[in-house]
Amino acid sequence: MDETNDDTQPLRAIVADDDAFARRIIRSTLQDAGIVVVAEAGTGSQAVELTLFYGPDVVLMDVVMPELDGISATRRILKGRPEQIIILLTSAEDEVGLVGLQAGAFGFLNKDLNVEALPRAIFGAMAGEAAISRSLGTVLVQQLRRRVPSSSAGLRPVRSMLTSREWEVFDLLCERKTTDAIADELFLSPETVRSHVKAIFRKLGVNSREEAVARADGLRELS
Repeated sequence: MDETNDDTQPLRAIVADDDAFARRIIRSTLQDAGIVVVAEAGTGSQAVELTLFYGPDVVLMDVVMPELDGISATRRILKGRPEQIIILLTSAEDEVGLVGLQAGAFGFLNKDLNVEALPRAIFGAMAGEAAISRSLGTVLVQQLRRRVPSSSAGLRPVRSMLTSREWEVFDLLCERKTTDAIADELFLSPETVRSHVKAIFRKLGVNSREEAVARADGLRELS
């Protein structure tokens, strides 16, 4: 029995992969599961253009593609369609998964995964479940563990005057990172970072980065 997103309309998908044979196999598998593939893209740029034009329910996006990689394409799509569900396909078990999630992807699956599992991942994503294969999920956990700071940096009080985003900016300020570096790491514009920094200064009652950093340990000890 085919699964759909409501009683009448099947899910609509776009498949983006520079390998035509891979696209054909994925398309056939999705359609056998009742998912309509409205378009195929062979480059990242095509994936952006087609997604913004068709507005599908989900995009299956290969990470490595010509013209524009899948992660960069994801960022561009989400600028125009913030609600778009994008699942990345990758053959690499490294930081690409974490970077993809930071870019806004809903999940990432290993391309070695049995293709028959793709429809289940899509239906799960539409139901709000993260689409992450077990092998890459393990890698993600390992990456996050490595990112846990060994010092007090990153520790945040339960009751805080700063928002979650301001804390992210503040932590990077404490690492002496520039505005542009913070913007790149958090996928924000430099103007947005400057606005957060101003808000942090105002809330902490300081006038410079040096003064803000000096307040760091004392601020984190608050509860």
